[in-house]
Amino acid sequence: MSSVRILLRTLVVAGLSAVLVAPMSAARAEPSASELTQQINKASTELEKVVESYNKLNEEIKASKTAVAALSARLGPLEQQAGQARTEAAELASRAYKSGGGLTAANVLLSRGDGSSLVNRLSALEQLARDRDRQIAGFDATQRQYVDEKSRLDATLARQTAQAKQVAAGKKRIEGELSKLYQMRRAAYGSETSSGSKYSGKIPAVSGKAGVAVRYAYNAIGKPYVYSAEGPNGYDCSGLTLAAWRAAGKSLPHNAAMQWDKVAHISRGSLQPGDLVFYRSLGHVGLFVGGGKIIHSSRAGEPVKLVSVDVMPPYGYGRVR
Repeated sequence: MSSVRILLRTLVVAGLSAVLVAPMSAARAEPSASELTQQINKASTELEKVVESYNKLNEEIKASKTAVAALSARLGPLEQQAGQARTEAAELASRAYKSGGGLTAANVLLSRGDGSSLVNRLSALEQLARDRDRQIAGFDATQRQYVDEKSRLDATLARQTAQAKQVAAGKKRIEGELSKLYQMRRAAYGSETSSGSKYSGKIPAVSGKAGVAVRYAYNAIGKPYVYSAEGPNGYDCSGLTLAAWRAAGKSLPHNAAMQWDKVAHISRGSLQPGDLVFYRSLGHVGLFVGGGKIIHSSRAGEPVKLVSVDVMPPYGYGRVR
């Protein structure tokens, strides 16, 4: 009987151990290649959102710098005019205070000379008063304009400083996310990046500026994804479309959503080579090259590729104006 109890006790302990150990073993199990791929795709999509936000911030900084330059160019002459206005206003006040200084009311009324009538002298006095009022009003307007422009400049400079801090923080975050993504790619594929090769097929003949953009995109195939880059050695999604159309003499901002705001929106049935195709709620963009294909810089670790326009559900379509 004692041996039976010992056996039962042994079986119970063994069973409990199996129950406790099994979940821990499962928790420590390495993810499969397909699971890693899903994780990589999700991380890549999230990273692209961060990159496009970073790109938008850089575009806003460019706009701030342009505004600062324009305000500074206006502010120099305005400051000089305001200083001159203050000096002239002081001189005007001094002349009005000093007896006999300048053209006063008494001078006008009592002066002799050419026998002008009192009416004419009164008219001259009235004109003098109007001129003085206009001069003082001009001084005030110049001073107010200077103060307003200076306030706008100071506010723009403060915004630019804050944006620069955000850019630095964004860059740090992107590089941290890239490091994690490349670790996952190494685990799944054995390397951080997929190698790409230059396009060797026939590039479709497309006329006009759209043709220049299409040829540029074909020649970018195989080049690596580089966040916030616009070529010639690497691109992110909006950097590629920007560079392709820049080659054709058209300017686009380095951000997919901002490009959407700049292009003419068209239907899918109207798509022509050179048009832009937008994805992920304006978080991604590619260049349509005809034949149901786009060229895009898809994600970190992947080269620029020629793929189906339906590589993911399109958000909308746009034509560069």
